[in-house]
Amino acid sequence: MSALLEVEGLTAGYGAAPVLHDVSLSVQPGQIVAVLGANGAGKSTLLRTLSGLLPATSGRVTFDGQDLRGVRVERMVHLGIAHVPEGRGVVTELTVDENLRLGGLWRKPQPPLEPIYELFPRLAERRGHLGHQLSGGERQMLAIGRALAAQPRLLLLDEPSLGLAPKITAQIMGLLRDLRDRTGLAVLLVEQNVRSALSIADQGVVLSLGRIVTRHDAATLVDDADLRHAYLGF
Repeated sequence: MSALLEVEGLTAGYGAAPVLHDVSLSVQPGQIVAVLGANGAGKSTLLRTLSGLLPATSGRVTFDGQDLRGVRVERMVHLGIAHVPEGRGVVTELTVDENLRLGGLWRKPQPPLEPIYELFPRLAERRGHLGHQLSGGERQMLAIGRALAAQPRLLLLDEPSLGLAPKITAQIMGLLRDLRDRTGLAVLLVEQNVRSALSIADQGVVLSLGRIVTRHDAATLVDDADLRHAYLGF
């Protein structure tokens, strides 16, 4: 099977200081790949570069065979890539319903929101509430829901569990697994909660100081005690 996302020799950073060094990885259709590592490893920089928010210094990124160099951020969405950055960015002055409609605004006709509300019953209960009236978990659900409203094929998801209670984290991880199984959505997941990420991931990529130190299926990473202690903190 051909990779949906292919990253080869990617180097990127801020100004003259590279953060990522010669990073190569791939994501297959319907696969969850977890990007793991300590703070400062370059995980968020990787997602920002893949979504076009940060230019690459060198290397090649292709999505479904199309070279993404020079592709504008808004075009990425049209191609089928959705990025949920760290921080649960929602428009706090808009309602839940209005935030979700923003996600599919470019599609004509706009996709129905009911499938999103079926995924997130709590959002259905809060659909008329403003963003600033939501809890942290509800905002994370809304950020993911808005990305899904664009009907992506690849979801770039940055630290979805940050600051959330374990119960909410488990719900979100379960949702990602269900989406992969039911719809074939591919997910590149950056996550500090290593156990949660590996519990749903097909493969794991471990970054250290901007370089990939290992790539394995999730079960192998869980079973490798030396690797876990050295890079993953458990």
